[in-house]
Amino acid sequence: MTGLLANRAFRHLFASQLMSLIGTGLMTVALALLAYEIGGAAQAGLLLSGVFTIKMVAYVGFAPFANALVHRVPVRPLLVALDLARLTLALLLPLTDAVWQVYLLMFLFQMCSAAFTPAYQSTIPDVLADEAQYARALSLSRAAGNLETLVSPVLAGLLLMLVAPPALLLGTALAFALSAAALFGARLPARGTAGVTEPFRRRLAKGYAIYLHTVRLRGLLAVNFAMSLTMAWVLVNSAAYAGLRFGGGAAVYTDLMAAFGAGSIVAALAVPRLLRHLSERRLMLGGAASMGGLAFTILSEPDFAGLLALWAGLGAMSSLVLTPGSLLLVRSSARADRPALFAAQFSLSHAAWLIAYPLSGWLGSELGLAAALVTLGTATLVITAATALLWPADDPAELSHVHTGLLPSHPHVRSGAYRAVDGARAIVHSHRFHIDELHPRWPSPERP
Repeated sequence: MTGLLANRAFRHLFASQLMSLIGTGLMTVALALLAYEIGGAAQAGLLLSGVFTIKMVAYVGFAPFANALVHRVPVRPLLVALDLARLTLALLLPLTDAVWQVYLLMFLFQMCSAAFTPAYQSTIPDVLADEAQYARALSLSRAAGNLETLVSPVLAGLLLMLVAPPALLLGTALAFALSAAALFGARLPARGTAGVTEPFRRRLAKGYAIYLHTVRLRGLLAVNFAMSLTMAWVLVNSAAYAGLRFGGGAAVYTDLMAAFGAGSIVAALAVPRLLRHLSERRLMLGGAASMGGLAFTILSEPDFAGLLALWAGLGAMSSLVLTPGSLLLVRSSARADRPALFAAQFSLSHAAWLIAYPLSGWLGSELGLAAALVTLGTATLVITAATALLWPADDPAELSHVHTGLLPSHPHVRSGAYRAVDGARAIVHSHRFHIDELHPRWPSPERP
C-alpha cells in the first residue's frame, strides 16, 4: 500500500477522504446530542431517524442530477467548493433550535455529499490507471471507511472530555477544511467529460442507461442489494439484540460493532490479494452467500465469544462484496462516462439501503430479532443464487459485437477502426460497452 501513497495525486485524495470521514463521524455524534437537546429523550430517536431518511432520499435522488449539472466543472474546484459548503453547513447547525431547521441543513449537507462522493470516486481511476493499483486503492479506501466507524466515536468521546457538545461541530468544520486543503494541493487530471456536449436529459439518464444495458452491473446491483439485507439487520438491530441477550449493556453492543468493523478492515485489506486468484464476480457472490449463510448461526444462540466471531465474519463478508464494485464500474465504461456511472451506482446502491433499513426494523419487531436475521439471510441467499444464474461467469472486459446500419457520423465509422461485414456499414469489433452504443439514432450492438 505504501506504493500508492507515493503517487502525489492519490496521496492528496486519500488524505481528503480521511478528513471527510472524520468530519462525517464527528457530525453523526454531534447530531445525536443535538437531537437530544432539541427534542428530549422522547423525540431524539424520531429526529435522528428523520435525518437518516433525508440522507438516503438525497443520495438516491440527487447524485445523478448533480453530476448532470456539474459535468463540465473541473474536478478539483468542484470538490473543494463542496467541502467548503459542507463546512459552512456544519457551522450553522449549532445555531438551530427547531427540528425543521436541522432537517433543512442536513438535506443541503447530504446534497453536497451526493455530489461530492461520485465525483471523488470517479477521479481515482484517472489518477491510478493500472487496475492492480486501483484495486489496492479501493481496498485502502474501504478499510479507511470501516476504521472511521471505530475511531470517530472514540475521538468524539475524547473531545467531549475537553469541550461542550456543540464544539464537536467545530471539529467537523475543521475536518472538512483540512479535506479541502488536501484537495487544493492535488494535481488532478481533467475530467473525462471535458468538451462533451450532450442534452441535459441524456446526461441525467446516462448512468442509469449504462446500468440497464450492462449485465455485470445488473449483477453488481443485485449482489449489493442481497448483502444489504443482512448487513442492515446488523446496523439496525445489533443494539437491541445485545440488550435482549445480555441485559442492555452498552459495552456489549460496542464490542459487537468493534468486531464487525475489525472483520471488515481485515477483509478489505485482503481483497487485492484475493483478486489475483478470483474474479470480482466469484469474490462478491461468495461474500454475499457466506453472509446469508452466517445469519443462520444466530439460531444456535452462541455465547459472547461466538457472537464476536459471528459479527466479525459478517463484517468480513460485507467487505468482500463492497470493495471490488468500483472495478466493475471502471471496466464497464469509457472515461467520459465514469462520473455518470459512479453517480448512478451511488444512487442505486443507496436505494437498496432505503429498502433494507426499514425492512430489517419491521421484521425485527414482527418476527423477533433472531427470526428476522434468518429471514433476511434467506433472502440474501436466494437473491445471490439468482444473481449467479443471471450474471455469466464468462464476462470479458471487452466483448466482440456487431453494429449494422451505422450512419457516417457514428464514431466507429469516423475512426475507421472496424472491418466491414456484408457492407461498409456493418462492422464487427471489440470494446467496452458504453453509452455511445445506446444513442437512439444508432442501432444497439448485437452479439455476432
